Order: sequence, then C-alpha cells, then structure tokens
Amino acid sequence: MPLRSSLPASHHRHISRYRLQFTAPRTPPLSLGVVAPAAPSLLLPSLPLLLSDLPPPPLCMHRRRLRPLRASCCRRSFPAPLQRGSLPPHRLPRVKKKTLTHDRQLQSLRIGGTTKMGAYAVAMETLTERAALMRESMKKTQAITDNVVTILGSFDHRLSALETAMRPTQLKTHSIRKAHENIDKTLKTAESVLDQFDRSREAEAKILRGPHEDLESYLQAVEQLRGVIQFFTGNKNFKSGIGIVSQANNLLGKAILKLEEEFRQLLSLYSKPIEPDLLFDCLPNSMRPSSGSPREGEPAGKKPSDHHNKSSAETVVYQLPTLVPPRIMPLLQEISKQMVQAGHQQQVAILYREARSTAVEQTLKKLGVEKLGKDEVQKMQWEVLEAKIGNWIHFMRIAVKLLFTAEKKVCDDIFQTYDSLKDQCFAEVTGTSVITLLSFGDAIARSKKSPEKLFVLLDMYEIMRELQPEMEVIFGSKYSTEMREAFTALTKKLAKTAKKTFAEFEEAVEKDCTKTAVLDGTVHPLTSYVINYVKFLFDYHSTLQQLFKEFGEGDSEQQLAFITTKIMQALQTNLEVKSKQYKDAALTQLFLMNNIHYIVRSVRRSEAKDLLGDDWVQIHRRVVQQHANQYKRIAWSKILQTLTIQGAHSAVDSNSTAGVSRVTVKDRFKTFNTAFEEIHQRQSQWTVPDSELRESLRLAVAEVLLPAYRSFIRRFGPMIEGGKNPTKYIRYTPEDLERMLAEFFEGKMWNEPKR
Repeated sequence: MPLRSSLPASHHRHISRYRLQFTAPRTPPLSLGVVAPAAPSLLLPSLPLLLSDLPPPPLCMHRRRLRPLRASCCRRSFPAPLQRGSLPPHRLPRVKKKTLTHDRQLQSLRIGGTTKMGAYAVAMETLTERAALMRESMKKTQAITDNVVTILGSFDHRLSALETAMRPTQLKTHSIRKAHENIDKTLKTAESVLDQFDRSREAEAKILRGPHEDLESYLQAVEQLRGVIQFFTGNKNFKSGIGIVSQANNLLGKAILKLEEEFRQLLSLYSKPIEPDLLFDCLPNSMRPSSGSPREGEPAGKKPSDHHNKSSAETVVYQLPTLVPPRIMPLLQEISKQMVQAGHQQQVAILYREARSTAVEQTLKKLGVEKLGKDEVQKMQWEVLEAKIGNWIHFMRIAVKLLFTAEKKVCDDIFQTYDSLKDQCFAEVTGTSVITLLSFGDAIARSKKSPEKLFVLLDMYEIMRELQPEMEVIFGSKYSTEMREAFTALTKKLAKTAKKTFAEFEEAVEKDCTKTAVLDGTVHPLTSYVINYVKFLFDYHSTLQQLFKEFGEGDSEQQLAFITTKIMQALQTNLEVKSKQYKDAALTQLFLMNNIHYIVRSVRRSEAKDLLGDDWVQIHRRVVQQHANQYKRIAWSKILQTLTIQGAHSAVDSNSTAGVSRVTVKDRFKTFNTAFEEIHQRQSQWTVPDSELRESLRLAVAEVLLPAYRSFIRRFGPMIEGGKNPTKYIRYTPEDLERMLAEFFEGKMWNEPKR
C-alpha cells in the first residue's frame, strides 16, 4: 500500500491492470518452458466451511444433493499457481465421470446408510484439500503481483530521471530551431525587398520610355509601380521605405499624365461618326429603306401595313453597330482603371464625354436629325412635314435600339467596375442627342392641330410607346433622370394632342363649309375623306385603345365606337347641308343616295361594321332606298303625266280614243319628247359611281317609264301614224328609250359623244 500511494496516478492505473490480470480467473501468461496452472475460483474456498457446519442431511436427500455436488466437483479443476523456476505440478486427482461408478455408488447407498456416510466423508475431505491448494495458489499470485509492482515503480523513477536529464537538451534544440526560423524569415524579407527594388527599376525604365511604343507593357509597369508603393506603405519598419514611396509616387504621377494623354488620343482616333448605311444594315430587313436614305424623300415611318404586321415586328432582332474596335476596348478599360485608381475620375469622364458625345451627335446629323422649333414646323408644307415626321419615327427607332444601346455597351465595357462613373459618362454623352431628337416631337405636339395630323401623331405615339421599355432600361440611372422624364413627358403630350385632334375631327366634319360643288351628284370628296379616315383609324385600333386607357375614360372599345358614330352623324349632317346647294331636287336625292350608299358599302367592307353594328348598317341601307324612291318620284313624275290624257275613258277600253282629239295626242307626244330629251341630256351627265346601284336605279326607272310609254303608243299611236309626218311626233320606240336609259348616270360631258 505505501508503494501504491507513492506512485503517480498513471502508474496506479498500470498496477491495477496488472493485478486484475494476475487475479482474474484466466490462465496467466507463461514463461519459456513453464506450464502455468489454472487460477482457482474465488468462491470455492468457502464451500468446505459451509458444508462442515451443516448437520448431516437425511438419507432421503443424500441422493438429490450428492449428484449435483459430484457433478460440480468433476467439472472444475484447481491448478496450483506457477512459481518461477519450478517444474509443472502434477495434476490433482479428478473424480472421473463414469456412469458405472455412479451407479455403483448409488447402489452402495441403497444397501445401507453406513456406506453412504463414508462416501460423503470422502467427498468432504477431497474438497478440503482442494481449498488448501487454492489458498496456497492465491498467496503465490499475490507475491508475484507485488514483485511486478515493485519493478514498475523502479521504471517510473528511471523515466523521471531520464526526462530530467533530457530537458536541457530539449531547450537547446528549441532555441536552435527558433534561430533557424528567424534567419529564414529575415532572408525571405530581404529577398522580397530586393525584388521590389528590382521591380521598381524595371517599371521606371518602361515608364520613362512612354506608352507609345508598347502600351500594354507600359500599363504593366504602372501596375508594378503601384505594387511597389503598396508594399513599402504596408511595411513601416523599413527606414528607407518613405523615400522609396515618395520617389515611386512622383513617377506614378508622371505615368498617369502620360496615360491621360494616351486615353484622349485613343478615344479621339476611334470615336468616329457611323455612316447611315451601316446603321440601316443593322436594322431588320423589313425596316430597311428600299433605296437610299430616308432624307431623299422616302418617308421611313410606319406604313399602314406595319400595323397589321406589328406582332411579327416585335420578334425581330437588331444587330448593334461596332462603335469602337474590340481590340482597343481592353486598352481603354485598363487606362481608365489606372486613372481612376490615381484619383483622376472626373478627368476620365471629361475626356470620354468630349470624344464620344461628338461622335453620337455627328452620327445623328449624318442620319438627318435636326433640331426644329414650333414656328419652323408651323411654316412647313404638309407634304414636307409629313415626310419629316416619317423620318423622325425611323430615326427614333435607330437611335434608341441601335445607337444609344451600342453606346451604353461601350460605356459599360470600359468602366465595367465603376457603376457610378459609367452611368455618369453615358448620360453626359447622350444627353444632348436625346434632347435634340425629342425637340422635334415636342414641336409637332405643340403645333396647330388639323385632322390630317392625327395619324402621324398616332404614329409618333406608337413609336414612343414601343421604345418606352428600352428607354427605361438604357436611361435607368439617376444621372439620366432628365432624359427619361423628357421622354415620358413627350409620350403623354403626343397622346393628349392625338386624343384632342380625334375629338375635334367630328366637329371639323360637321362644320366643313368647303364650297366644292359636285355637279354630277357623285360621292363628295368630304365623304370619301371621312370614310377613308375612319377606315384608316382601324389600322390604329390597338393604339387608340391604349390612348383611351391612358386617360382612364372607361371602356376603350365603347369610347371608340361612340366617337366613330358621332363622326358618321356629323358627316350625314354636313351632306344634308351640301345637298341643298343643288337647284334640281332630283339631283339632291341622287347626291344623298350616292353618298349614303358609299358610306354603307365602305362600313360593310371594313372593321367599322363590328364597331357600329348590323343595326346601323340596315338602317342606313333603308335610307339609301328612300333617297332612290324620292329621286324617281321627283325626276319622272312630270314626264309620266304627259303619257296620260284626261277625259280618255281608259277604264272601259284601254284601246279606245273616244273623246281625245288628234291635236291633244300630238301635243302630248311633243311634250314627252321634249321632256325626255331634256332629262336624258341632263341625267346622262349625272353620276352613280357604284355600278350595282347604277343598274338597279336604271331598272327602276325603266320599270316605270317603258310600260307607260308602250301603253300610250299602243293606244294613241295609230292616230298619229295615219297622219302626215308621224315621225315628227313619235320619235322614239320603246327600244330607243331603253337604249337611252342605259346612258343615264354615266357622268358624260356635254361634248362627249354618245356611247
């Protein structure tokens, strides 16, 4: 126990493990040439004591208790502990497990009680001997354990002494290792400093030569010099570092000034205006001018067919023009980066704006863009102004989708790591060009309103709506707020002007007081103008809907239908007024019939039918028929009266001429001939432009005139034919009248020969 308490805790654990190995019921390790006996069980030594204290069991129980006990004794063996240098002990005698011996013992027990008690005593004696052997084995095992503990304790003392002896050596080794590390660090530091000196001399040589010979090498030298400055600035321990940093900064300042000049020269050299033909080639095929430039007289705006092809036009792809050669872009990017890092950001912006803004403005000028004011627009002839508006629409599409987008890409590529700088530069480069483009649209929106301007206003409004998303993206930064707001303001101003012009068109139609007389009663120019106007409006159906939605005036479709109906009513009201200019009432009805029929036919063949409805069409078809009936009544009632004679009893006999004198009949024939010739001469100059309506009107007149004339000739013709010179009175046969009726409403001139 004293030994155990004097040892360290780690050794106590080792000793405990060894004790367990020696006291465990397993066979201990064997030395060479020695056989170790098996360790005895710890419970068996107490078994003889317990059995000796018990009284002898009854005879009836001897059999039950003896069999398990014998079996237990036969199964177990108790080897003696192994001693160093001793020979293997002889095996203790065992109770052999033989069935015959057991049967004989049982038989002897049955014979008499005396024999059984003797066997019991023999068993007890055997157990006592075994217990004694086990106690002896335990003592020897304890002795071995104590020896091992003693040996381990001596090992511990030796190890402690060895550790004490090695400690000075360990300290010296650690010091030497630290010294080596310090030497390595010093050498590395010295090497890095020398390397920086070499890099500084190399960079100085390249910078003094200038950027003209090798710009890429020059930029690398500037970057090396910046690294040298950063190295010595970050290491304050070098006494000579301040002087080196000062010298390097001076050299870097000179290098940046040379880079600034190089940046200006590169931008000036490669910032040239783009030729119009190159811009046209970047457009989709469907939007390219057919020949030449739009400035040569061909309006490049949206054609009527473009509205129908609008859905397909939305999927076209624009190819951006190359404003700066790709090989120059990395150089400009690196120069701008070095200048910004040197604190020359504003100088970079100024140089970039001066070079690129001039190129953009010159490109638009070559394209044909010009800044016009309200007064200049107002003085232009309509044909010239219409062509300029068409070109402006084309220019807006080219500027936003090609020129400004390409310029934005160039700016982003050069200043890709500086968001604020690239947004500022782009806004300064394109600001003047955007204002110039929008000024023309503003002048058109503020000029005097007229019906013919509605469609160009709608075209301008459409292109502004089309370009709105791209304008929001391209000019989305805070530096481009002015251009973005100006674009939105012009869009709203064009919408307001177009809506007001559309609303005033109805009033203009109703109050049209042109004195243009239509002598032949054909379709009035106002009618064809208004109908074509309305039909053309439906090419802008979606644009008008968007126009009404922008002002939030309810259902846009209903608004369009309402205004279209009012325009039609205003046209009919004006036609009623113009029809009163005719002195001939029949021509008045013919004029109204022609114009209303033209309106109905045009509506039926256009999208206006869906807007106005079938009821409107049917009502106005009946109006056409009413004017045709009025024409027949007014134009032919008098001549039909000449073919009737009062006093003739035609009711009794249609062929009777009783009570009618020859003079009266001659006078009626002469009156009819004169009246028909006069009507033929006048109404053959009148015009019914629609062939179907013309034939139906001739047929309607023939159905009234020819039967009456045939009846009159059949009844009174014989009275004239029997007299002198009958052809003087009966000039025309019914066939002649039918042939002459076919010449009505052809619009022939007075001196034009008969057909």
